[in-house]
Amino acid sequence: MKKLIIAFGLALSFTTPAFAFSQAECEAKAVSKDGKPIYGAAKEASIKKCMGDAKPNDCEAKAVSKDGKPLYGAAKAASIKKCEGEK
Repeated sequence: MKKLIIAFGLALSFTTPAFAFSQAECEAKAVSKDGKPIYGAAKEASIKKCMGDAKPNDCEAKAVSKDGKPLYGAAKAASIKKCEGEK
């Protein structure tokens, strides 16, 4: 059992620096079209997209009315809640 815990600890120690490197790499790429660094929510979105964490939410994509227009407000929230409940 001790060997298993030690092996697991070693495996985790090697994965953490790889994540930190990719995070720093993505932060370096977070620049606007004219080459200036971006800040705030735009920077966070850029980093998420760079790291591949920005997965489209299927339920949000399905939240459309009968005529194909996107839902807003309470109707959108109810549609997403219903969709997530079905999963």
